Amino acid sequence: MALPAGLILAYYGDDFTGSTDVLEVLSYAGIETALFIDAPSIEDLGRFPGLQAVGVAGVTRSRATDEMGVELAPIFRRFGELGAYIVHYKTCSTFDSAPEVGSIGRAIDIGQEVFSSPFVPLVVGAPALQRFCLFGNLFARSGLDSKVFRLDRHPTMSRHPITQMGEADLRFHLARQTQRAIGLFDVLQLAREERAMDEVFAELRAGPAEIMLFDTLADADIEQVGRLIWENLSAGTPLFCAGSSGLEYALTAHWHSSGWLTDQTTGQHVAAVERALIVSGSCSPVTQRQIDFATKNGFAEVAAETEKLVRGGEQARAEIERLVRESLDALECGQNPLVHTAKGPDDPRIGTTTALFAERGYKRPGYKAAQWRGVWAHYG
Repeated sequence: MALPAGLILAYYGDDFTGSTDVLEVLSYAGIETALFIDAPSIEDLGRFPGLQAVGVAGVTRSRATDEMGVELAPIFRRFGELGAYIVHYKTCSTFDSAPEVGSIGRAIDIGQEVFSSPFVPLVVGAPALQRFCLFGNLFARSGLDSKVFRLDRHPTMSRHPITQMGEADLRFHLARQTQRAIGLFDVLQLAREERAMDEVFAELRAGPAEIMLFDTLADADIEQVGRLIWENLSAGTPLFCAGSSGLEYALTAHWHSSGWLTDQTTGQHVAAVERALIVSGSCSPVTQRQIDFATKNGFAEVAAETEKLVRGGEQARAEIERLVRESLDALECGQNPLVHTAKGPDDPRIGTTTALFAERGYKRPGYKAAQWRGVWAHYG
């Protein structure tokens, strides 16, 4: 057997780096994939014979909730026109989102307004990326050599300046962003013999849950998640899914185990270059260590004044011109410029910029007085 001909999967990444994450997973699995910065036309796809997957590198992680429909709805409709079997709203594997900004719940609502899928698979954990979902709770390492943290205690995500994770149970976190019922296919159900697993899944599908979150603790779970999703496609209509590249890890694992994919690539070696420009927009302590290492080893540090960038207008233009000028000066001197917006979670720029966002209506999410909605009643 083989995978069906034509476009198998189309995805929208809520930021650029996350979009390249999916591109990497699919390409390494042997799936011919192209990434665009806007919704491609049929003519665009014609430039890539044999294309099996297509992505759009998007921006919605930083968009206010009421702005997301303008961005997403036309792209989702185009994906439907392209005839993809699966349409994926790709989120970060740490589920960065809040009711006010980057709302994953709102993205799911928009996707369902377009596709009306019988259910929305939600795959967030990705063991290959050291992201684990267990009984609906998300866990992650902070760097490859760290211990595993529950997300509400994660040294980066628990202190995120905009989309702080104060709740590790993804059902509760997502229920603040959508009123759709959220179910869970947990790790114990994934451990059953396949026939029993399928029966339980069918029972859950028949229930009130519109969104189905899958636990993903180990590679064996990933493969079964991919099977359950692929075997429950609806003929003639795309299945709308959400979550991290865990979805692509799951699907490609199932396709490989089924013998539909045999060709894999280990990547290509990239030749050394004389100089490089690095841009960092992360507040992570891991990124802070990387910046410190780079500057100690000859990179030219160019610190962005983020408050000016947020204020916009002449201040933003002048700041951008300064960053470009200093970067070009470094390149001309034979150095590698490293432009950054923060050096770790304690950088004072975070506080001033967050305060400015708050003045404009963006607030860090709160949990103590949250009105939880949409949680599947069976969860209790």
